[in-house]
Amino acid sequence: MQTSTKVRHLKTGNIPIATVLAYVLIPLSGLATDIYLPSMPHMATGLQVSEQSVQLTLSLFLISYGLSQCIVGSLLDTFGRYRLSLVSLLLFSISCYLIAITNNINLILAMRVVQGITVGFILVAKRALFVDVYSGDKQKKYVSIITIVWGVAPIVAPYIGGYLEGLFNWRANFYFLGIFGTLLFLLELLFSGETLQRRSEPRFATVLNAYRMMLGQRSFTWGLLMLGISYGTVMLYGLSGTFILEHKLGYSAIAAGYISLLLGSAWMAGGFLGKFLIGRPLLRKTAWATAIQLAAAGLLIASAAMGPNIYVLILLAYILHMAAGFTFTNYFARSITMFPQNAAMAGGITGGGAYIVTSTLSYGVTYLIRAENQAQLGYSYLVLVVLGIIVLATFPGIRKSNPVKQ
Repeated sequence: MQTSTKVRHLKTGNIPIATVLAYVLIPLSGLATDIYLPSMPHMATGLQVSEQSVQLTLSLFLISYGLSQCIVGSLLDTFGRYRLSLVSLLLFSISCYLIAITNNINLILAMRVVQGITVGFILVAKRALFVDVYSGDKQKKYVSIITIVWGVAPIVAPYIGGYLEGLFNWRANFYFLGIFGTLLFLLELLFSGETLQRRSEPRFATVLNAYRMMLGQRSFTWGLLMLGISYGTVMLYGLSGTFILEHKLGYSAIAAGYISLLLGSAWMAGGFLGKFLIGRPLLRKTAWATAIQLAAAGLLIASAAMGPNIYVLILLAYILHMAAGFTFTNYFARSITMFPQNAAMAGGITGGGAYIVTSTLSYGVTYLIRAENQAQLGYSYLVLVVLGIIVLATFPGIRKSNPVKQ
């Protein structure tokens, strides 16, 4: 069934700028999670709520973002990418402004759910653009860049957020996100357009069968687990690290932002290394990365016996985050391209499934361990590393003579 003639399709001459806009929007989820990490302790104090309530603003965003991605893929394949992502971008901006002006934690939590859902629409639509517009080696090249571009947010967002907190307060973070979303909405309105050439039939049975087909591939679902565990490693620091630095070790929000900036660069470095080694056997290189993480988590726990040391903490966390970025890049590139006939759905399940696993594991580990020092943070990391080892040990094809390749 052809798309409606009333929909404005992406013009050939606008493909380069639409591609750039897609890459600018892809880090939006990271911006929405990481920019206010240095402000979380001050946010709890300013709103007079518990640390757990503020941590819940991050977890609810991750859960709603993950769930929405699992659903919106079929909607985008049916009704098109452009209009739904445009409306979502506008709603995201409005929700940011509402958070910035309220003192009601319940409204903030509700708006974080709205943000998770709308960012899910935006991100899945923009990832699908690369499958809609490009093909062959060019498509693989652009898709492999996605995780590297996405990794920009964990680097720059806490750095920006730390200074916004230092110069103003935690509300400035959400004003920044609102302005960012508004500007991108206007640019999308001017230069972007619909990229879907043929709509899928809006039949529930067809959509359900497609989901069953994808999730029925064990190597795909195991890949989702690896993605969730990898990103969960980063989220553990986001949920606990800033509270340890600011409340227990006495560092400022700006200092916490600098440290988050450094750890974000570790994620990107891992992404670049993953892209460089994209053709190597998947399980073998993942096993090496996991072994390195296991050693780093063990050293983090052992070193705490000599007293808290910020430099040791940062170094070992850097190694853990770099290995996580390496693993995430490899499994993301593999998962998102496994089902080109259902590009948006595959992208939605890949991102959504990963975020559901991430939010469940990171908040669960944080709730159970309640890391308040270097050793407890090390134990939190160790739990996820062990889970990664279990997934790897049962990965489909692990016992075959030839290792799984990309």
